[in-house]
Amino acid sequence: MPDIEQSLRTLTLAPYIVKAMALIGVKRRGGSNMFRHQLSTMAILLDYKVTDPVLLKAAVIHDLFEDAPTMPGVTREEIERIDEDGQAVYALVMEVTIRTTVDGTREPKSEYLLRIMRHGSGRAKQLKLADRISNLFALGFVHDTAFVRRYLDETRACVLPYAREVNADMFRELSDLVASREQWLPTDTDTTGPV
Repeated sequence: MPDIEQSLRTLTLAPYIVKAMALIGVKRRGGSNMFRHQLSTMAILLDYKVTDPVLLKAAVIHDLFEDAPTMPGVTREEIERIDEDGQAVYALVMEVTIRTTVDGTREPKSEYLLRIMRHGSGRAKQLKLADRISNLFALGFVHDTAFVRRYLDETRACVLPYAREVNADMFRELSDLVASREQWLPTDTDTTGPV
């Protein structure tokens, strides 16, 4: 634990947390809000002993440009000038942000996930795994069966095949979460399950 304490001793998160507060009003399907999801994603990385300051700072704001792009202070320049890691944090956040074309068409979710898991940087892959773990926890509070099934299928097809290579422990947790969420889904004949 002393190595982790030493690694985190000079980590400055407050300015990133303030930026992430723009997500407080953005609701999630399972309740809560996107701000809490950002902090949960960072906590998952810490749980796996990740101390990379760029990765932890990016986790705190990883959905900012998708879910609050018009809020004051949510600009490339604002993020890049936060501290010495600002440019790298911004680049990582953009790497894990769903792309939108000039006409406003969003990158299909499966293409987005495969882009990160196949071609993303090591940091982007780790961030996506932590993000997915956080999202799978939240699925336990979602009652839209079709959405849950689609999310689990997407995780199986686009994330799990690559996850073990990124982090074997995160792979196991993701696999366990997919299995546990799946067991709570109603069968085709049972529409009264807990989901």
